[in-house]
Amino acid sequence: MRVKLRKSFFKSLRFRIMIILFIIGIIPCLIVKNVIVSSYENRAVSLRYYNVRNQCDILGNQLMKENYLENQDSEVINGEMAILTSVYNGRILIINRNGKIVKDTYDIDEGKYALSKEVIECFDGIPANNYDRKNSYIEQTIALTDKETGQADGVMLVSTSTGEIADSVDMLETRGNLLMAAVCILVIVLGYVISGILVKPFSKVSKAIEELTDGYLNEEISISDYTETELICNVFNKMLGRMKTLDDSRQEFVSNVSHELKTPMTSIKVLADSLNGQENVPVELYKEFMEDIVVEIDRENKIITDLLALVKMDKKASNLNIEKVSINDLLESILKRLKPIADKKGVELVLESYRPVVAEIDEVKLSLALSNLVENGIKYNVEDGWVHVTLNADHKYFYVTVADSGIGIPEESIDRIFERFYRVDKSHSREIGGTGLGLAITRNAIVMHRGAIKVRSEEHKGTTFSVRIPLNYIA
Repeated sequence: MRVKLRKSFFKSLRFRIMIILFIIGIIPCLIVKNVIVSSYENRAVSLRYYNVRNQCDILGNQLMKENYLENQDSEVINGEMAILTSVYNGRILIINRNGKIVKDTYDIDEGKYALSKEVIECFDGIPANNYDRKNSYIEQTIALTDKETGQADGVMLVSTSTGEIADSVDMLETRGNLLMAAVCILVIVLGYVISGILVKPFSKVSKAIEELTDGYLNEEISISDYTETELICNVFNKMLGRMKTLDDSRQEFVSNVSHELKTPMTSIKVLADSLNGQENVPVELYKEFMEDIVVEIDRENKIITDLLALVKMDKKASNLNIEKVSINDLLESILKRLKPIADKKGVELVLESYRPVVAEIDEVKLSLALSNLVENGIKYNVEDGWVHVTLNADHKYFYVTVADSGIGIPEESIDRIFERFYRVDKSHSREIGGTGLGLAITRNAIVMHRGAIKVRSEEHKGTTFSVRIPLNYIA
């Protein structure tokens, strides 16, 4: 459990905020420390270089005046070199024109030759200035120039220790590291506190959501501390509203299914009990009761059939049997099949095709969907009314509209007509044998074809359904 909590903390927003604050706090300090130490070191080395250079220039002038390259017995000059090397913990080599070392303050290399690159370049008028940080010393070359000829007759090679500079740099590094450690601790503590304050509103959101896990409450969460938490709450409240609607729809669907299946069975039981409760029932009455029972059985069968059709359409679209079909022929077949029903009610059926249309569809499912639209137009029409079906297409879709002169749909019911078992006028729908599943089946079939359906209606003025379906099926 502790391992899980630890992993959870490392993945949390609070930990990430702490990391960001740590980086923001530490990196500038690290940069400042390195800049200060580097600046100090560069400044100290530069000062050492210029100080030694100035003193060596003075010493070099004295050397040339007293012809030290030829005679090294001058106590004054030897004393000054001894003082200079002692002050800077260094070493001085005096090299003549031939590259021979005529004076070494260490008394080690006198009489030897120094033909290094730095010495040769110094004779050519290019003085050297090298800083060896690793070994802590500065090496400089100073040309010993003859005032009359302007030529370099010798070279002074000076090496001075920078040990005290290195010690100072180490001390600054140590103090800087201690300061960095203190800053790290301070940043971690402040980061933990600040991150806790920053993520507190998100914890409120999480807690509010957890309180809803036992069921859907009528309340909505509202954490307006930040714009982000407010947006999260708004999105969650929308999702909660949809879930409530879905849950209500599910409960209503179960209730409607139970009621719709129970009603015919109740009627059948009442009719059967009536027959069983009577003796010597007349044949006419018996036949009348049996006819009523058959009607109720047919109604029960239609409800079950429609429910099975919905269940099949709720499955994946891979169950579609796609083939190329003439939509013109399909609509003509539908209207021909429904014409007897329309004639019985005195409703005129009209089909208007603007062009031949061939599309990739499941003929059975789409035929059922369009038949439901036309049949509803007939059933919910007025005496001597009309149903007008039109077919058109463009390069991508084909369009079918089913318009009627019927009783229309109230505005408050338009958004719900595709719900299962929903009826605008339940008493009237029952009279004409509706199950409340036809439009739900129609919508599912059209959606399975990646299509869309829209409705426009006005009470007592008629209804128009507009269907759009791709010519080529999109898998």
